Amino acid sequence: MAGRYFGTDGIRGRANKFPMTAEVAMKVGMAAGLSFQRGNHRHRVVLGKDTRLSGYMIENALVSGLCAAGMDVFLLGPIPTPAVAMLVRSLRADIGVMISASHNPYHDNGIKLFGPDGYKLSDEIEERIEAMLDQDVEALLADSDGLGRAKRVDGVHDRYIEFAKRTLPRSMSLSGLRIVVDCANGAAYKVAPAALWELGAEVIPINVEPNGFNINAECGSTHPAGLQKKIHEVRADIGIALDGDADRVVIVDENGTVVDGDQIMALIAQSWQQSGRLAGGGVVATVMSNLGLERYLGELNLELHRTKVGDRYVVEHMRAHGLNIGGEQSGHIVLTDYSTTGDGLVAALQVLACIKRSNKPMSELSRTFEPVPQLLKNVRFSGGKPLEETLVKAAIEDGRNRLGKTGRLVIRPSGTEPLIRVMAEGDDPQLVETVVNDIVGVISESRSAA
Repeated sequence: MAGRYFGTDGIRGRANKFPMTAEVAMKVGMAAGLSFQRGNHRHRVVLGKDTRLSGYMIENALVSGLCAAGMDVFLLGPIPTPAVAMLVRSLRADIGVMISASHNPYHDNGIKLFGPDGYKLSDEIEERIEAMLDQDVEALLADSDGLGRAKRVDGVHDRYIEFAKRTLPRSMSLSGLRIVVDCANGAAYKVAPAALWELGAEVIPINVEPNGFNINAECGSTHPAGLQKKIHEVRADIGIALDGDADRVVIVDENGTVVDGDQIMALIAQSWQQSGRLAGGGVVATVMSNLGLERYLGELNLELHRTKVGDRYVVEHMRAHGLNIGGEQSGHIVLTDYSTTGDGLVAALQVLACIKRSNKPMSELSRTFEPVPQLLKNVRFSGGKPLEETLVKAAIEDGRNRLGKTGRLVIRPSGTEPLIRVMAEGDDPQLVETVVNDIVGVISESRSAA
């Protein structure tokens, strides 16, 4: 769903510009609070954020709206998105709210909502909340004596660290592993290094000094070059790169090679299949995952289920069909035996468990399959619907025909930014590049003409 406010992952935009304003955030708090009134008990919300400067503004506005709806708000401070999802259930809250724009630069921010079960909201619930944002809900708000309270909650970092550690067998130690962890100056800057150290690893943390402006700035899962350099400097066994809210991860092996989400899913699926833990006979990924992953899983007699882009849709399919591994090429890895959403730290721990069990270096484990040549390019646009234009449609159809049955073409608007994403893959890399460039060119020309 992509409405006036909600995109593929909550509400997101440039801070202090519509829709990411204090006014909208307060209305979201009111609408979400009213939508989750269940019975006469004191209703509670857990509210976390990452390390962006605008988090203070959005947090206070949300608190005002939630308290006006009669919700008690538990303020968690900077903490990973998956920790918010976990704490919704742990603290028996009615709603979970995370203030974050994930991997985006500091000047963006967003609001992600979780239901009492710890899962992201369905399209239907988001549509209901969105409809309320432009309505006068004053008559529905709490009476003067029924307003909510807000308080800071201590110990939430420790709760999440213990939760993450328990995803490994009690007998497993990470002793002997030298790990560099890049926390992107984001929400996991405290919890990720602490969890790894408590499990016995030698930990070299980088990008753990957030200042409100440096979140995701040339660091983290979308910019692993600094992590690659550090691995060589300290001769580490593995590198872990999280994004700003730690719901995604990429791995870097001891040689400095980046391991993306597709390879991580393949490695965990192979391990869990061997141990009898894999449920549903397959893995859930999105239309953006590499064709090589699909072929590799087929060799293991496993099925790759594809969904729309967005870890929310991956999770919905996993729940509907009984699968317990899913994710995105970008590094959102969802392991429903443990989490209700993408969890970068928990996924990394499963990779580390594979290293400890096999006693093999990451470089030997990481290339479970050979990726099919794939190219993704983005085209920025300022308005209109370029994918509905005749020339663009014709270029896309021509690209599909040229790739044939040995390739794939995925064209889609971003759900979080004003971009058209053009992705093609196939066994012929030159053909893939030509197809993508031709389509990008036609879209760009159509935008210039407009």
